[in-house]
Amino acid sequence: MMCTYEPYDRVFLDIGPLTIYWYGLIIATGAFLALLMAMREADRLGLNKDLFVDLLVFAIPAAIIFARFYYVIFEWDRYADGPWWKVFAIWEGGIAIHGALIGAVLTAVLFAKAKGVSFWQIADIAAPSLLLGQAIGRWGNFMNQEAYGGPISAEAWDNGLKFIPDFIMNQMCVNGVYHHPTFLYESVWNFLGIILILVIRRKFNPRRGEIFFTYLIWYSVGRYFVEGMRTDSLYVWNTNIRMAQLISVLIIIGCIIFIIYRRKKGLADKHYNGKKVTKR
Repeated sequence: MMCTYEPYDRVFLDIGPLTIYWYGLIIATGAFLALLMAMREADRLGLNKDLFVDLLVFAIPAAIIFARFYYVIFEWDRYADGPWWKVFAIWEGGIAIHGALIGAVLTAVLFAKAKGVSFWQIADIAAPSLLLGQAIGRWGNFMNQEAYGGPISAEAWDNGLKFIPDFIMNQMCVNGVYHHPTFLYESVWNFLGIILILVIRRKFNPRRGEIFFTYLIWYSVGRYFVEGMRTDSLYVWNTNIRMAQLISVLIIIGCIIFIIYRRKKGLADKHYNGKKVTKR
């Protein structure tokens, strides 16, 4: 599918020497809305909602550092010959969401321990908020014209893609060819995950920690399939294995094992709402 469209300007606003990019603005908006969602739920459960404000102060820098570190490790050939400061040049692009997730989770574990609260409770409350931040954040990739898939065939277009709004498809016109808007596929998948988690935790009141595992499994399933379509994947060194797909599979397996292990050992002894699990 050939096309001839100009991409949107990546810059939202120029104020003298300060340049604000759409990408940063969208990421910040996603983080803010995710925080509001988590605070509202914390308040409903009788937890200090300001706890999540404090957590975000530490989690965001850690997530950015780990996201960049993760990316650089698997793209080291781009940085090996210097200059050395390019390793830290996040403004030129290059962060990985799995790295951000690792940094955020480690920070949350340490934070929960320092505050004397349950990590699993915090993680369960934050689960749909994480999906919300990721779903909105993918639109930053849209504005940057990145994280897209391979070229769209005429058959794929006729089978459904022609119903995607023009403003989205026009931005996916790269080098004169339409590409799959994989950012959109992942964003929609994440929004569906939010609905799923909200229904599960309100209607079924699962054991503490299992909402967070549900989030990880849901996101990983979607990411596995979307990653297979992308043209900018990180690969395991000197192999054709896409790193995000490998990590997604490991997360899914690990979550299932953790759920079974925690139940068998009696570690998941409370429900999401804090009530003790009734043993039968």
